[in-house]
Amino acid sequence: MLGTDTNRDINYGEEYESIEGSVVKVIYRNEENGYAVCEVETESELIVAAGILPFLSEGEAVMIVGSWQNHAVHGRQFKAEYHEKKLPTAKKAILKYLSSGIIKGVGKTAAKRIVDQFGEETFDVIENHPDWLADIKGISLTKAQEISEEFKTQAGGKNVLMFCAGYFNAPTSVRIYKQYGAGAIEIIKSNPYALCDNVYGVDFASADKLARSLGQYETSEERIFAGIKYVLTYNSYSNGHLFVPYEKLIPAARDLLQVDQNLVARMLDRAIERKRFILRQIRNKQAVYDFQTYNTEKYCSQKLIEIDKHGKSDRVKEHEIRMRLSAIEKSERIKYSEEQIKAVLRAASTGVFILTGGPGTGKTTIIKAIIGVFSQMDRSIALAAPTGRAAKRMSQATSMEAKTIHRLLEVGYDGDEIEPVFLRNEEEPLDYDVVIIDETSMVDIFLLKSLLKAVALGTKLIFIGDADQLPSVGAGNVLRDLIRADIFATARLDTVFRQSQESLIITNAHNINAGNMPILSAKEKDFFFIRRTNGESIAQTVADLCKNRLPKTYGNDVIDKIQVITPSKKGAAGTVTLNALLQSELNPADYGKREKRFASYTMRENDKIMQIKNNYTIEWKLPDGTTGAGVYNGDIGTIKSVDSMAEIVEVEFDDNKIVEYPFESLGELAHAFAITIHKSQGSEYPIIILPISREVPKLHTRNLLYTAVTRAQIMVILISDEDCIEYMVQNNEQATRYTGLADILTEDFG
Repeated sequence: MLGTDTNRDINYGEEYESIEGSVVKVIYRNEENGYAVCEVETESELIVAAGILPFLSEGEAVMIVGSWQNHAVHGRQFKAEYHEKKLPTAKKAILKYLSSGIIKGVGKTAAKRIVDQFGEETFDVIENHPDWLADIKGISLTKAQEISEEFKTQAGGKNVLMFCAGYFNAPTSVRIYKQYGAGAIEIIKSNPYALCDNVYGVDFASADKLARSLGQYETSEERIFAGIKYVLTYNSYSNGHLFVPYEKLIPAARDLLQVDQNLVARMLDRAIERKRFILRQIRNKQAVYDFQTYNTEKYCSQKLIEIDKHGKSDRVKEHEIRMRLSAIEKSERIKYSEEQIKAVLRAASTGVFILTGGPGTGKTTIIKAIIGVFSQMDRSIALAAPTGRAAKRMSQATSMEAKTIHRLLEVGYDGDEIEPVFLRNEEEPLDYDVVIIDETSMVDIFLLKSLLKAVALGTKLIFIGDADQLPSVGAGNVLRDLIRADIFATARLDTVFRQSQESLIITNAHNINAGNMPILSAKEKDFFFIRRTNGESIAQTVADLCKNRLPKTYGNDVIDKIQVITPSKKGAAGTVTLNALLQSELNPADYGKREKRFASYTMRENDKIMQIKNNYTIEWKLPDGTTGAGVYNGDIGTIKSVDSMAEIVEVEFDDNKIVEYPFESLGELAHAFAITIHKSQGSEYPIIILPISREVPKLHTRNLLYTAVTRAQIMVILISDEDCIEYMVQNNEQATRYTGLADILTEDFG
């Protein structure tokens, strides 16, 4: 059978050898990725083998290919690269295998009775004559059938893993087996491309390689459909698009599939007729959607309109709001402008309210006023933001607890720990009268859907954010689409208040946003410009500022307040180069510092790091003993210790969470001495150092510069040259995001 003889496809190399023996004990097993540590008894010795050894059980005969290594804690081990399992043939080994508990319903007593009865024919009886088992005391005919089915499932799992071994890594093969069970091989053969949709870790190229090896034609219908779906999915994850225009999708799919463009067009039209994809008019474009993505936008549109409709039925009289605001003015000794009062009035009289504006325009003042009014009315209020840093800043500004949206929705995880599962949903909605979301520009369409599913009708939903900042990292352009639809109450704040006008950071942010050059000549303000003309000199200046000039002026404590943010990962002033340089200057190698080499970089004690992917299950603890789970993309912390014996890196994040990372999970971390401007979204830092070279001009846009400047609380140090900055200010081009939420909202509203 094709795919089962994996020895033909594996080049073991001269450094590999093979061992054969019987599994004596499984010391450790990770059910999700198949990693295991076990004792294997060979003819001459008892060894410890470790690696991807899925479904391995005590008593099994096994052949393992790999190499010897010395583990810091466990000593000499055999590192498994590949293995084949064989059912034991000797009576004693069969008894040990059955006694291990691998087959549900067969304990040690039943195992002994079965083997005593059938001896070396035991496995043949279980598979082909299960009714014979009913002759044994304690085993009914029903139980005998269940034992046989469980045994066949185990055998099927082995066959699936062997079949997949030539095409996928072991963790992916385990997920394939978990998805489809023992019948996976037949399912895969019938349509290998279904793996792309149903199994995490299988991309189009992998499925295509498998399909071609199975003899599928390059012009097959399923291949064309899968290629089109891949183009849509890729553009969602990589470019933020929710649809791709028809005229762009066809040539993109043609290039991927390397088939005739007319064939792609015919297949796409056929798929649209069969409702595999959705075609609709979005503005002046023929938009092609993945079915799930279109339904996501459609759901968000309909739910938002329903929330707004129910909220409008709960109007609060204007004179009551003004009276309550007057009481707050007296107690807080402040004076609201008429613009701010009108914003609060609109928030109180609608179901969905949007508050947008740049820095210094009074968004926080209005949030606090809204909280004050609703609190006086005994309304329950929830505050949330997309990231932990944004939620922390919201808490500090309002003196009220704010959570991440994930925490608000009580995030869990699915069985493969890949996608979040929220406990708050339509069946268990949030129990609040008012939900306020800050930094909405960072919310993507899929997170919006999860939020809306948890918002009960009758709850007021308030979105706050700066629509001129960069859009979300995830797909969609939620805040801009909500504003562009022009069907929800929206307050746009343009006036910069007098106290904010004293800040050159805020003044320059508004200058940039208006297409005007920032003031670069001031020496006594909070915005400083250092002229440098090439990437190398910019990078050296960044290092000098961090290591020498700023600590000399403001004290060594200032180092913890600095964040370097830059447009790109690439170039002499990109994050890759800057992180290596800053690590060597700020946290050089030292005999007293432990470190771990991982991939192309070194993780060292005292390094500043960032979590670069959501991990919903990793456990954390606080100094007071509180525990929980979940660390999210963009969280920043410091490496506190590297333990080579336990193979653990301990990280303390900015919110005091202590997390232990096994060495194999270090790919979730990256150095954060310097981060990209995109990664800084939703966060503020006391001091921003902003190096901008001419090396990556496609990123030199106005909204990127505007977003960067608005990340600073106390000081901005801009290192570049005037021509480069002027180009960015004048370049108001923004990467197009193909989204349809605004159009669907307008259609549904009508």
